[in-house]
Amino acid sequence: MKTYILLLRGVMPTGKNRVPMALLRQVLSDAGFQQVRTWIQSGNVVLRSDLTARELELRVHQLIKEQIGPELAIVVRTGNELRQMIDNNPFQGEEHPIGRVFFVSFQERPPDEKVQALLAQDFSSEKLLIDGMSAYMFIPQAYSDSKLSNNFLERKLGVAATTRNFNTITKMIAWAEEE
Repeated sequence: MKTYILLLRGVMPTGKNRVPMALLRQVLSDAGFQQVRTWIQSGNVVLRSDLTARELELRVHQLIKEQIGPELAIVVRTGNELRQMIDNNPFQGEEHPIGRVFFVSFQERPPDEKVQALLAQDFSSEKLLIDGMSAYMFIPQAYSDSKLSNNFLERKLGVAATTRNFNTITKMIAWAEEE
């Protein structure tokens, strides 16, 4: 069995994308996944499975849709993959406080031509770098006031994505390494 980190796209504490974490843990445990843990109400899961990452994305998507309701994109990574994402962060140093850096995980690799077109845009004081299955956004002001967002990247690139901050990513890595 392998330890995976599942990042659920668009989970909210209330509304149409509400996924109660206790119920999610129960659904995933009942489906045979091992050592299921969730963190905060926004869809962060660590579990053990024999499935491949892609099989796990599809299976968890199906389970949530059938047993909880929302239709959500699921992005699956290993702790090592997320650690590599953190290590490859291009926005470091005093000029880029880590609390203003956002880490994006794509469900699939975005098309190169769409990536190049997006990176050719000027985002003023905001910065964007896309590296394969990951993207990094430096947003010096409030995230809610930013042109860059998860929804913006999904629209421009045509792939499902989910965004987390440094604290959430490092917490998920630590949990994955405990297993």
